[in-house]
Amino acid sequence: MRVFLTGATGFVGTAVIQELQGAGHQVFGLARSEVAASVLTSAGVEVVHGSLEDHDSLRRGVSTADAVIHTGFNHDFSRFHLNCKLDRLAIETLGAALSGSQRPLIVTSGVANIAPGRLATENDVPKSDPSIYPRVSEETAGLLSDKGVNAMVVRLAPSVHGIGDHGFVPILLKLAREKGLSAYIGDGGNRWPAVHRLDAAQVYRLALEKGSAGTRFHAVAEEGVTFKALASAIGQLLNIPVVAISQQDANAHFGWFAHFAGMNAPASSELTRNQLGWNPTQRGLLADIEQPGYFG
Repeated sequence: MRVFLTGATGFVGTAVIQELQGAGHQVFGLARSEVAASVLTSAGVEVVHGSLEDHDSLRRGVSTADAVIHTGFNHDFSRFHLNCKLDRLAIETLGAALSGSQRPLIVTSGVANIAPGRLATENDVPKSDPSIYPRVSEETAGLLSDKGVNAMVVRLAPSVHGIGDHGFVPILLKLAREKGLSAYIGDGGNRWPAVHRLDAAQVYRLALEKGSAGTRFHAVAEEGVTFKALASAIGQLLNIPVVAISQQDANAHFGWFAHFAGMNAPASSELTRNQLGWNPTQRGLLADIEQPGYFG
């Protein structure tokens, strides 16, 4: 297939390129700069110049595609609400351009807010409240599916790890270095699902080849790594104390990241594994971050 990919130079997107090309698919990716275009060209990827805000470029990408995978998102949390709006508009544009065809649209979401405090499954539907959590990528894909677009959702684990990681775990490491200690909240029993980026990329490829409209898939290799275990691993890496703090002190210690530090969002991928034949093979989160050079 000819696959149009947004977020093509991102942490997940570059792994998706590798996975798709390895399976014989042709990839062309969205690039907003000449640097990004050069990276894609070097990887054997055809370039579509543009951005998520440039809807004409999205339409150009769709025009010659057999399928679309949307991994692009601006993770600047200082403008999170705006980025979520831009994401929604981009998905709507992609969906409109695919309307009337059976060409797949695979949209990226997450498992963190699906069923807080209990094991989330692919059958769980998010309780949408944009005033609390404004990212509505999954809900937007669902509306497109209702209108006949062949839209599917891949939900990523909160920690997508691997060399080059710049997500939640590096944020924790930075905080630990600044504070001189690695902290967890309460008993640290809250759980973060995790997946290696290469295993996550397989889910996108298998969804493309085997998925059907309206389906949700979980790119989750580990149902839940306890936050205490993660804080302990970081403390050992940095040779600093590992300390339990109260819920009352969490905001002072973690700042804007306190919500994520206290997140308890275990998630299953049993249905995804059964439906797609997905079998994650990469190392787990704690083993991965122990690699020399993981944090660059």
